[in-house]
Amino acid sequence: MRGSVSPDTPAPDAEPGPGAALRGVPLLRGLPPDRLRGLWRASVPRRYAAGGVLRAAGDPAGHLLLLLDGSVAATVVSAGGRVVRVGAWAGPCALDKVAVIDDRGHTATYTALTPCTVRSLPRADFLALVDGAAAVRAHVLRTLAGQARDQQARFTAAATLPASARLAAWLLAEAARRRSRRVPLPGGQQALADLLGVTRVTLNRALSGLRRDGVLTYAHGEIEITAPEILALRATPGTG
Repeated sequence: MRGSVSPDTPAPDAEPGPGAALRGVPLLRGLPPDRLRGLWRASVPRRYAAGGVLRAAGDPAGHLLLLLDGSVAATVVSAGGRVVRVGAWAGPCALDKVAVIDDRGHTATYTALTPCTVRSLPRADFLALVDGAAAVRAHVLRTLAGQARDQQARFTAAATLPASARLAAWLLAEAARRRSRRVPLPGGQQALADLLGVTRVTLNRALSGLRRDGVLTYAHGEIEITAPEILALRATPGTG
């Protein structure tokens, strides 16, 4: 799904201290200042409005997108024509490193959920960084391993877990990542339903059930977990 592409226009390069903003990107953590300045000079600044498509699935991955600020969702289209949301990321982070490494095109369509600030690093510079920096190489390997585990877990959940358990597991993971009992739903219920592999009606029933049981509250696009211990039991049916 290509959707409506917002103008891919250069953004003003007014960063005080070139390269300073790149320190927050986990991929680049630990690189010396001179290396960060070099990457800053090699990359091109871009800005995208909410709803803009940064890259479409299958597009050539000639640049690594370094998301400095904002949130992005990734979607794919199934064989049956259904749009499935496979993930969401908030800056600072690097997007779709796999596609840049294997040079087979972007693995998903990346759409801005909020206004985004991006640096676009040429593939050759990224590959040179991977070859020359042990910390970057280790990070890439950890990322690939994590993606493989996440994909396996998603396939297992889709095949075996009821919708309420999938929702509970997702909420616990997001709460842990945010270190908060409050979990916003970027894109609303439909986006979360796509991510969990269920219909919006099924998701709504699962939310209503957990809310009715006093496990969570839900209002204005945000969930607050009120009984995390019970939610953990709901995420592993048959254990309690």
